[in-house]
Amino acid sequence: MAIKHVELVPPLVEAGKISELVQSGRAVAASLSPSDNSLAVYIVPLDLSTSKTSTTKQDEAVYFATYDDVPSSERRLFIADTLVIFSMFKSMLHDAKLRDPSWLQTRQALEIIRKLSVDYVNFIKECWIHASQPLSRPEPLQLSSEHYRSLYAMFSLFVVLFVPEPGYEDAPVGEELMEWLNIHFIEPSSEEGDQLSSLDRPWKDENFWPYLTRSTLRGLSKASLFFLDSLLQHPSEDLQDLIKMLIPVVESHPRLSQFTSERDFAYASRKWKDRVKALRVEMDRVPEESRLDDYYNWWDSLSDVLGILEGRGEVIQRVCEELGADWKEVCAAWGIFVDARLRRQDLSDVVADVLDSMPPDPTSLEDMLLSCLFSGHTEQALKYASSFDLWLSAHLADIMEPLGLLDAELDSESLGVSRRDECVLAYADYLHSDPSLWRITIAYLYSCGKVGEEQGDQVLMRVPLQLGDSGHSPDRLAEIVKEISATCWEYGRESVRRAVCKIASTTLVRSQDYGLAISYSISAEDWTGLGRIIDAVLNEYIQNGPAVFASHASKIAPSLDEMQHNSRTGELFAHRLMFTVRYSQIQKMRLEQDYSNAASDLVVLLRDEIAPRSWWPVLLCDSVEFLQYNPKLLFSFSDAIELLKKLEEIFIRSSQGSGNDYLTVLIRTLQGGGEKEALERLKTVRLAIARYFARCTVGHG
Repeated sequence: MAIKHVELVPPLVEAGKISELVQSGRAVAASLSPSDNSLAVYIVPLDLSTSKTSTTKQDEAVYFATYDDVPSSERRLFIADTLVIFSMFKSMLHDAKLRDPSWLQTRQALEIIRKLSVDYVNFIKECWIHASQPLSRPEPLQLSSEHYRSLYAMFSLFVVLFVPEPGYEDAPVGEELMEWLNIHFIEPSSEEGDQLSSLDRPWKDENFWPYLTRSTLRGLSKASLFFLDSLLQHPSEDLQDLIKMLIPVVESHPRLSQFTSERDFAYASRKWKDRVKALRVEMDRVPEESRLDDYYNWWDSLSDVLGILEGRGEVIQRVCEELGADWKEVCAAWGIFVDARLRRQDLSDVVADVLDSMPPDPTSLEDMLLSCLFSGHTEQALKYASSFDLWLSAHLADIMEPLGLLDAELDSESLGVSRRDECVLAYADYLHSDPSLWRITIAYLYSCGKVGEEQGDQVLMRVPLQLGDSGHSPDRLAEIVKEISATCWEYGRESVRRAVCKIASTTLVRSQDYGLAISYSISAEDWTGLGRIIDAVLNEYIQNGPAVFASHASKIAPSLDEMQHNSRTGELFAHRLMFTVRYSQIQKMRLEQDYSNAASDLVVLLRDEIAPRSWWPVLLCDSVEFLQYNPKLLFSFSDAIELLKKLEEIFIRSSQGSGNDYLTVLIRTLQGGGEKEALERLKTVRLAIARYFARCTVGHG
C-alpha cells in the first residue's frame, strides 16, 4: 500500500528544526488507534529511562490526526449501496470456484460480469446527477459533482474497452468509443447550436464552421445536416452544389449497428468512401477565386469536413488541435472515419501514435487514467485510480482480476498480496476511518485471502470493546454482539466469535450485568472467564451484603440450566455456578422470612458439599439465625450434627495450618482482623449449636 503522510497544522516541530529537537533529547512519536485510522502525535524523550525524572516548563501538545477524511453521510450512502453490487460479484466468483474456475471464461459468466459492471456505471451516474442538483443539504458534499462525473467517465470507459457484450469482443470499437466521448465530454455545446440556429445566415458567425466541423467529427449527423442544409441558402452556387452532394453522403454514413454482419458493414463502408472520394474530385474543380465569400474561405473549412469523412488521420489530428480537442477525440474519430473496423486489441497502437504528438494532461488524474485504459495499461491505470479515489481502484481491480487483466504473480513488495487484494485492502483501510462502517469494512477485508481475514478479525474484535467504552447500554451491546456473531457465522470465523463474546463478557462484568456476561462466557466456552464472573457475583455478598448479592445472582440463574445441558461445560464451573445460584436463593428466602426452606437448603449445600470449603464458615455463621429461631426447630437432629461436623473440620484443619482453605471468605466479611478473629466468630456458631442440641434434648418446640 502507498505510504501515507499527515500534515499537522500548526506543525508540531517547525520546518528545519528537527536537529534542534534531537539535540534537546527529544523526538516525535505517534500512536495509532486500533479502532480507526486516527493517531496521536506527540513529543517524547529520546532516553525513556529519564522520562520520569525529567521536568518540562510547559505541557507538550498532543495532536490527534487521521489519514483519511471520515466519509460524510452522502459518501456513506454511496459506499453502502455499491457494496450490494460488490457482494453479488463476490458471490458469483465464489460459486465459480466451487463449480469450475474455467466457468469464468464462459459466455454466461461474462454476461454476469458485464451486467454487474454496468450496474456500477449506472449507480455512479445517479450519484453524479444527484450531486449536480442545487439542493439544500444538511452538510456540504464531501466530493463534488465533478468528482463523480470523472468517476462515471472512467468506469464507463473501462466497461466499453474491457467488458464488452459477450460475442462482441472482436467487433469494431469505434462507434462505442465515440458514443462514450459524446456522453462524457460534450462538444460542441448545445448553447452554441441554439445560438447559431437562431440566425438567418449562420455562416456569417465565426463559430459556424468550427461548430459544423466539430459536429461532423463527433458523428452528430442531425446537427451536421441541419447546418449543412442552411448552406443551401449561401450566396455561392459552387458551395450550394457541393452541399447538395454532401448532405446525402452524411445521411448515408454507414454505422455498424445498422448491419447484421460486419462483412456487410465493411462493404457498405467501402462503397461510401468511394462517394466521399467523388465529392473530393468535385471540390477540387472549384476555381480558386470562387472559394471565398465575404467572410471566410468556405472551401478550406468544407475541405476539413470532407477530410474528416475521408478518414485522413493528419486532417483529423490537425482539426482537433485547432478546435482545442485532445487525444481522446482523435482516437474516437479514428475508429469512425480512419479505420471503421478498428478492434480493441489494435486500439493501443493507434493511441501510442496519437499520444506521441498529443500527450495526456499530466496534471489531470482523470486524463492520465483514461490514457492508460485506451492504451491497455491496466496496471498503470490502477495506480492513477488509487490516487483519484480508492473506491475506483478497488472495484476496477475486483473486475480486472477474473478477466485476466492483472499480473497473476504476487507482488513481493506487498507482502504476498495480489494486485487486486492490494487495492481492495487499501479501500478497506479507508473505510476503517469510520468505525460505524465495520460491517462494510470486513466485507471487503474477508475477500482478500489470509491477510484480509487477519485484518477483518482485528476489526471485528474491536467493535464491542469500542462500543462498551463509549457508554452504550447492555441492550445495545447485546444487539451489536448479535450482529457480529451473525457476521462471524457468515464468514466462518468461529474463533473470532468466541473472542468477541469474551470481550463482551468482560465489558458487561464492569457494568455488573452478570447474567448476560455469563451467557457470553458460556457461548465463548471461556470457562476461566466464567469462573471470574462467579467470583465477582459472590464478591457482591462480601462487599455489599446479602440483598445486593441476591439481586445480582438472580440474573445468572437462567445460565445454570444452560450449563447443565452443555456437555462441553467444565464440571467444576457448573458446580460453582450451582452453589452461587442456590446460595442466593437462600438469601432471598431469608429476606422473605421463609426460614424453614432457607435452613433446609443451607444444610443441603453443606451436606452435599455443593458449597466450596472457603464458604463453609459463612454458611455456618448464617445458620446461627436459624438455630436461634423460636418457637420452631428448623433443623432436624441429623442436620444439626452435620453443621457440627463441618464446624469441627474447620477448627481441626485450621489448627493443623490449613486455615487458608476455609477462612479466607469469612475473614473478608469481617471489618478487620484475621484468622484468629474468624475462629472467634465461629465459636458463636458452636455455642448456638450446643444450645440447639439442648433444645432438642428437652423436646422444646
